[in-house]
Amino acid sequence: MALALRNGAARFADFLRDHAAWLRTMQWAIVAVYVFLLVVPAMLPLPDREASIFNNLTVFAQFAFWGIWWPFVLVSMPLLGRAWCGWFCPEGMLSEWASEHGRGRAIPKWMRWGGWPFVAFSLTTIYGQLVSVYQYPWAVLAVLGGSTVGAMVVGWLYGRNKRVWCKYLCPVNGVFNLLAKLVPWHYKVDEDAWRNPVRRTAGINCAPLVPLRHMQGAADCHMCGRCSDYRGAIRLTPRSPEAEIVDIAHGDGWQTALIVFGLMGLAVGAFLWSASPWFVVLKQAAATWLVDHDIYWPLAQNAPWFLLTHYPDVNDSFSWLDGSIILAFIFGAAVCVGGPVYLGLWAADKLLPLSSKPGVRQADGGYLPGASQSLHKLALGLIPVAGAGVFLGLSATTLTLLKHEGVSLFWAPWARFGLLSLAMLWSLRLVWRLITSRTTAMAPRITALGLVALGTIPFCAAWVLFFVVW
Repeated sequence: MALALRNGAARFADFLRDHAAWLRTMQWAIVAVYVFLLVVPAMLPLPDREASIFNNLTVFAQFAFWGIWWPFVLVSMPLLGRAWCGWFCPEGMLSEWASEHGRGRAIPKWMRWGGWPFVAFSLTTIYGQLVSVYQYPWAVLAVLGGSTVGAMVVGWLYGRNKRVWCKYLCPVNGVFNLLAKLVPWHYKVDEDAWRNPVRRTAGINCAPLVPLRHMQGAADCHMCGRCSDYRGAIRLTPRSPEAEIVDIAHGDGWQTALIVFGLMGLAVGAFLWSASPWFVVLKQAAATWLVDHDIYWPLAQNAPWFLLTHYPDVNDSFSWLDGSIILAFIFGAAVCVGGPVYLGLWAADKLLPLSSKPGVRQADGGYLPGASQSLHKLALGLIPVAGAGVFLGLSATTLTLLKHEGVSLFWAPWARFGLLSLAMLWSLRLVWRLITSRTTAMAPRITALGLVALGTIPFCAAWVLFFVVW
């Protein structure tokens, strides 16, 4: 069975390699559909309350982007790796195409900064909330269209036949990188075979800039199959979905920030503010204080649509105060939800002894000592529950649109809590394995796991409030 699975995976990868032209044609077709759904709804009148997925293009596009595309692209990452990036993503395709015909400049040092995945995700998430990206086509055009234009410009300026945007600046690159660590497949490199190839092999182009010879995980790989059987040394191979986090990945400060304060903090605030009565209370208190002090300009609803939601024709416009309170709520969630998660990881890390392992091999062939078994390594264990939280938040739009179509959603609460519970159990199992790699003593292991679990209570409580109380 295992042998058949390995052989089947290798044949599939070879199929992708041998049919690259067909794959590219499919990608161009996806680009055409993407541009159509991005641009045309922005030129149509806003839908009325009777509009449906089946009779209104704007609502259909809303469902396609936010009800199907984004939630289930996230689901695909721990199942298929970054296959979306390599097989379907219109931005990646357009960026690589622009790079083929561009100026081919060297990638600048500022672009290689490790904080971009966290910063780009945070800014895009916050901006999307301010302009109501899930509701209005002009906001979709600004967020997704702006990102696509950026991808093409970066592709045209830097690299040659590469996806520089995808590697460094894509707003969801960091999220995809984390979730792909859980995939049960990867392109395994046999370095002995690489050094002694059985035959001459023409060079290949790895568009996402993965150092193929030292590739060990699936986090950066786009699963495009171009390198399959290269030098007789690279094969798509099944693996344990926990292998990369436990044995390969090392984590770093920016990845920890993305997991803890991004996915488990900012994203929670972005999903919850519109349903929270606390938001209304905070806004009313701020408005009362402003009026009492004769300060009225923050109450004006005159911001342009590309800064704050402004659609007076449908009686939906944000004041400057609205925008400020949204920001306060989102950043408050990052502190109040992400903060305890970080403190739990920090306390567990302080309790555990330093690892005796020599370190983790890096993409350039070197090793990262000491810090590879640190707080940042423990944080990687929370990837399943962090990813599940983002999926649940995005799928709220899916369920809202389905409910509008008359679909019964009696099963939704059970499915939501079931998914969150399974993801939490998986995360705790991963954290336990990471803790065990540092000590075999039972008491500190149990205490450390308890500290991490305790830190996630506000995160879980936030979803209970969203799904049940509010």
